Amino acid sequence: MKNIFNQSHAKEVLERIDHLSPNSKPQWGEMDVAKMLAHCSAFQDIAMGNASPQRSWSGILIGRFVKPIFYNDKPLAKNMSTIPTIKIVDEKEFEAEKEKLKQQIIALQNNGAQKCMERPHPFFGKLTPEQWGKGIYKHLDHHLKQFGV
Repeated sequence: MKNIFNQSHAKEVLERIDHLSPNSKPQWGEMDVAKMLAHCSAFQDIAMGNASPQRSWSGILIGRFVKPIFYNDKPLAKNMSTIPTIKIVDEKEFEAEKEKLKQQIIALQNNGAQKCMERPHPFFGKLTPEQWGKGIYKHLDHHLKQFGV
């Protein structure tokens, strides 16, 4: 499984982001490309400790039992539910969101994996740096595939 803290895996994600355009269309889901980028940035904020949404009751009850879906080799399901605070509904500007996400990926590299241990995932709870790294990559990969890159 690829890990966002691996330099070559992060570089691959950055290159895929560069292949997006304002005209990129989703293969599933309701978000346009700018909203998807903003959604991914909002998720990065959680991983980086810049946002800490409340844990849901369902997450508290079952999150630790199902958390391997976040970092295992199986692709994320299309149209699966998301953390309510990172569901993007407002219009976003493509270039600004693209640059913000790229800078966050670079910041993750610079800050290191240990920074992700400061906050639990709002559904899955406490994760190791390796689990965060795999999960972040998997989430980005899921949404980049959603837009064909």
